[in-house]
Amino acid sequence: MRFLDGHHPTTDLTYEDVFLVPGHSDVTSRLDVDLASVDGTGTTVPLVAANMTAVSGRRMAETLARRGGLAVLPQDIPLEIVEDVVAWVKSRHPVFETPITLRPTDTVADALQLINKRAHGAIVVVDAGAPVGVVTPVDLQDVDRFTQVGAVMSESLTTLSHHVDARSAFDRLAEARHRLAPVVDDDGQLVGLLTRTGALRSTLYRPNLDGDGRLRIAAAVGVSGDAGDKAARLLKMGVDALVLDTAHGHQARMTDALRAVRGLEPQVPVVAGNVVTERGVADLIAAGADICKVGVGPGAMCTTRMMTGVGRPQFSAVLACAREAARLDAHVWADGGVRHPRDVALALAAGASNVMVGSWFAGTHESPGDLEHDADGRPFKLSFGMASARAVKQRTEGEGAFDRARKALFEEGISSGHLYLDPHRPGVEDLVDTIVAGVRSAFTYAGARDVPAFAERAVVGVQTRSGYAEGRPLERGW
Repeated sequence: MRFLDGHHPTTDLTYEDVFLVPGHSDVTSRLDVDLASVDGTGTTVPLVAANMTAVSGRRMAETLARRGGLAVLPQDIPLEIVEDVVAWVKSRHPVFETPITLRPTDTVADALQLINKRAHGAIVVVDAGAPVGVVTPVDLQDVDRFTQVGAVMSESLTTLSHHVDARSAFDRLAEARHRLAPVVDDDGQLVGLLTRTGALRSTLYRPNLDGDGRLRIAAAVGVSGDAGDKAARLLKMGVDALVLDTAHGHQARMTDALRAVRGLEPQVPVVAGNVVTERGVADLIAAGADICKVGVGPGAMCTTRMMTGVGRPQFSAVLACAREAARLDAHVWADGGVRHPRDVALALAAGASNVMVGSWFAGTHESPGDLEHDADGRPFKLSFGMASARAVKQRTEGEGAFDRARKALFEEGISSGHLYLDPHRPGVEDLVDTIVAGVRSAFTYAGARDVPAFAERAVVGVQTRSGYAEGRPLERGW
């Protein structure tokens, strides 16, 4: 990457401060662009769901990996639950979605509790393992909550064989005027679900699979004295990457934890952070990190900069850290501060191999937590920072009341933020579509066919706040 006219800025820059300059290109189609990372994590789109309790759970991990990304389970989840989630994600189909199921004798109340767990908004009703109907939100309107779903389900059912290819599945659904269908095995037993859009996506994305053809998943580890033991247990569960995570990654406990983890088997990519300086990157790589997580304070739920004054504008932090990592044959993830597809493209231009997304993904059906509605009926999910009082309370449940109360005095981060679902993009796959479309287009403007070429060819200019405002669309005209 180089700056326009060769003038390297003397001040640090955020994503809003910069823009990409188009160059000569022979890349004629966005479909000619390969977004796979080269950092060993297997991602085929450069997106990682942040290790936040309000972001990454089993549904997020499954769905994102199926589209080529990666989710990182938070460090404060009990290990027995992590083991269950890892095994569950590893057992999911790489193409078909995992349907929500009920029996005909279950109630409408049961359906209302579950139906918002998936963006497609449908429940498959099964009897003895075979699909017998589908329930959608329309079927549940103005119905007594104690009514059995067998009485309200649609029995007009199209089923697809598990041998079906994407084009045939799409054509069958289009012909039947159905937007989704249960997928069954040769014995008629339910094995998955496929939507029309899902069939299309399966031809546009490559899932992030391990060596055994299973979906990949990562997990975070704190830097306390038991980091090595916990990491060993996570590796035994089958996690595909370890993320050693603390707000201030450039510290002695981090380097000690890295040394404890580095020699463990099986070998997987080890990510460590967060840092924002070249020296921080060099020290973590020397201690055993393959990837450094970059970012202090740019996240939507983070108040670190306002509370402490500590941090660094994210574009410059990623640029400096990525160059140092490349010199040492390692990589960086850009963690935080992305609010538009352009920001993801700029992070990749600065040299990141993957981009972590937190609050943006928190406001989707696949994020953990229940869907709630405000006074106007708008759906939202609750999100919170991982140094907030809420997160600290969850992380210190095993400690005594006195110690927990002391730690609660020193919180950072927003404890409860409303992340509204975009009515046009309510699912994480919808957001991935939007991000990938923008990033692929950015690559074509730069004449780059893959991530390393984009980082090499990108030309970046510096703009004023007016320049940034000029690029924003006007929703209501002049």
